[in-house]
Amino acid sequence: MRDLPLSTLPYSELRPSRLEHPPMQQAARGVAPSRLEVSWAKTEQEVRDAQQLRFRVFAEEMGARLTPPKGSPAGHDIDSFDAFCEHLLVRETDAGGQSGQVVGTYRVLTPAAAKQAGGLYSETEFDLTRLRSLRGNMVELGRSCIDPAHRSGGVIMLLWGALAEFMMRNKLDTMVGCASISMCDGGHFAASLWKQLEKTHLAGIEWQVRPRLPLPVDDLRHDLAVEAPPLIKGYLRCGARILGAPAWDPDFNMADLPMMMRLAELPARYRRHFIE
Repeated sequence: MRDLPLSTLPYSELRPSRLEHPPMQQAARGVAPSRLEVSWAKTEQEVRDAQQLRFRVFAEEMGARLTPPKGSPAGHDIDSFDAFCEHLLVRETDAGGQSGQVVGTYRVLTPAAAKQAGGLYSETEFDLTRLRSLRGNMVELGRSCIDPAHRSGGVIMLLWGALAEFMMRNKLDTMVGCASISMCDGGHFAASLWKQLEKTHLAGIEWQVRPRLPLPVDDLRHDLAVEAPPLIKGYLRCGARILGAPAWDPDFNMADLPMMMRLAELPARYRRHFIE
């Protein structure tokens, strides 16, 4: 991976203004009321802060086997796509307005940056041929994670609001990405969830994609009564569709569901909150 020049596109074209969220009581244990602010990374250090959060969540909490590029600093989740992505951050701030640690992040790969990167991260897991006609206005979302002490909803709403503003500012209309499901139970939950969502939220055949390494659903229990994880449930409420069967990511010990959300299909109540 090359060093992190962050983007080959001008900041004025890509980056929304800094936003702030008023003080809020965090529901997680031991967290005092705090200010949260959302912004786009402008320096290499800010990207490193996001990569450290990703490492804590993916490697330490979830047990992912990460393979960062040679020479990467310890305690960071880094891959070859990071250098081409825009990195969205939510930070805590103190009473004086000083920024603290990153507690939530997404990375965003724009259409122009995807061409420079040689494709999308999702293409390492899925054949996305049927999405070809959407690529000119399609971004890929990835590596989303939130600190365990901040999973009560405020952080994700800030992230989604900034993402919607970004999409509107840059005249983009489609978001794709992989929603990860833990396979700590061997994959039975993921297989059962897929079978449920296949009946209710599967995209039309014209948008469906195929996993390169499919989750072996037929070899797993797929008749369990399960409930979608909060993040996936939130996507579905916003009008997202499942693009096909899950891929198996053995390094992260995850089943990845391909998902797509189009701004034109955002339900009215979410459109009023995020866009209008």
